[in-house]
Amino acid sequence: MRANGRLATAVVGAGLLIGCVSGPAASQGSGAGGGAGADAGAHAESRVLVFSKTAGFRHDSIPDGVAVVKELGAAGGFTVDATEDASAFTARNLARYDAVVFLSTTGDVLNEAQQGAFERYIRRGGGYVGVHAAADTEYDWAFYGGLAGAYFQSHPAIQPATVDVEDRAHPATAGLDAAWNRTDEWYNYRSNPRERAHVLASLDESSYTGGTMNGDHPIAWCQEYQGGRAFYTGGGHTKESYAEPAFRQHLLGGIRWATGEAQADCRPENGYRPLFDGTAESLSAWRQAGPGSFELGDDGTLTSSGGMGMLWYAASDARSYSLKLDWKMAGDDNSGVFVGFPPSDDPWSAVNNGYEIQIDATDAADRTTGAVYGFKSADLKKRDRALNPPGEWNTYEIHVEGERLRVYLNGVKINDFTNTDPARSLTDGHIGIQNHGADDEVSFRDIRIKELPAKSATSTGLTASQGD
Repeated sequence: MRANGRLATAVVGAGLLIGCVSGPAASQGSGAGGGAGADAGAHAESRVLVFSKTAGFRHDSIPDGVAVVKELGAAGGFTVDATEDASAFTARNLARYDAVVFLSTTGDVLNEAQQGAFERYIRRGGGYVGVHAAADTEYDWAFYGGLAGAYFQSHPAIQPATVDVEDRAHPATAGLDAAWNRTDEWYNYRSNPRERAHVLASLDESSYTGGTMNGDHPIAWCQEYQGGRAFYTGGGHTKESYAEPAFRQHLLGGIRWATGEAQADCRPENGYRPLFDGTAESLSAWRQAGPGSFELGDDGTLTSSGGMGMLWYAASDARSYSLKLDWKMAGDDNSGVFVGFPPSDDPWSAVNNGYEIQIDATDAADRTTGAVYGFKSADLKKRDRALNPPGEWNTYEIHVEGERLRVYLNGVKINDFTNTDPARSLTDGHIGIQNHGADDEVSFRDIRIKELPAKSATSTGLTASQGD
C-alpha cells in the first residue's frame, strides 16, 4: 500500500504562502496520475497555478479565493503560484504544475498559442480545477468547453439552496453530509454534463427559486479528459464561500484529485439503483450471516463490528451486473466483498461457493486489496497507483458478465478473473460484505448496482428471490 498523500486535509488557521509564476520549478517524474505526467512519488511537493484573469464580469471574491488556495497549500504541503498574466501559458511553464485552477475567470482569456499550450498540458496528464465563473470562460474554444464540462447560461439572485451530494467517496465531497445547505449564486448551465462527466453534487431545484435545468441540476463534477483530470465546482461566487470550512474542504479535495494526490472514480455513472443508501430502511433487504454485525452511523456508513460474519443482500440475486460501493479502512484492517454465492445464513457458504474481492492492506498478493481472494492477485502496480490510504474512501466496481469478473479501483481496472471451477458460478448468486473480526474496522457506503445485458439465456439480469 502506498504511503499517505502529501496533501493534508487541514483547511483553517494556515498562514499565507506567497507565490509567483517565476518561482523555482518542482522536479517532475513520469507515471499515471496527476499533473503533466507527474508520478505521485516522484517529487517532494506538488505545485498549483491559480489563474484569475477576467475579460468580462469580475468577481470581487477573487482575492479571497486566491488567498484561500494559498492557505490550503501552506497547510497541505503544495506550492501555490497565482497570476493573471496569460503569458504564463507556455509549454515550458505549465510543465512545472500538477494542476491549474481557473478561479472565476471570465471571457476570452487566452490567445490561440496559449490555448494550444494548455491543451497539450492537459493531454500530457495535467490537472484542471474550475471554480464558479470558470464556466463563463472561452465560449468559442471547444476543448475548454469539454474540459470545464458545461458553460454558464444564467443565474438567479444569491440565495440559500440544498446541494444533494451524490458521491460521498470523492475527496471533494467525502466530508459532506448527504444534504449540504449553503448560500451562493447558483448557475444554470447551457447543457447537462451528466452523460460526459461524473456528477459529485447537484442542486435541489425545489429548495430555491430560479433553477432552469428541469430537476437534474449538477453543480460539481469531475472527469478524466483527453489524458488529464478535470474538476469543476459551481460554488465560490461570494466572499463568504471562502470562509466556509466545508467549501474550503470541497475545494481542497478537488485540487487533491486534480493533482493526482487523491484517487477517485470519475467515470460517468448512470443507471445504478441503490441497494444500501445510508438509511435504516434500505437495510431491511439485508441479512447478517454468522457472528458480529455492521453498525449504521449517523453519516450513512456501515462499519464492521466483530465477526467472522457477513451482511448479504437477500432481496434478489445478481447475475450480470456492475456493482459499485465505497469503502474505507481505519488502518491495517481486513474485509471483503463476496459475489456469486447461494443464499445462506452460514458465511462459510460464501467462502466455499463464491468469490471474495479482498480489502486488506498487508496480506499476501492473492489475499490483499483488489485480489480475488486465494485465486488471483490484483495488478499490484496499478492497484498501488489507484489506491487511497487508510482513512480515505475508495470505490470498487465489481463487473460480472458470465463467468468473467473484473475489479476496478477508483476507476482503474486492477483485476480480470475468469471462473473455471465447475463447482462455482458467477452467473447466479448473491452479494455480501464481510465483517472479519473484532480487530478489523472497515466502513462501507453507497452500495449500488446496475443490471447489464445477459450474456446467455441463463443470465437474464436480476431476479427477485424474496420479493422486491
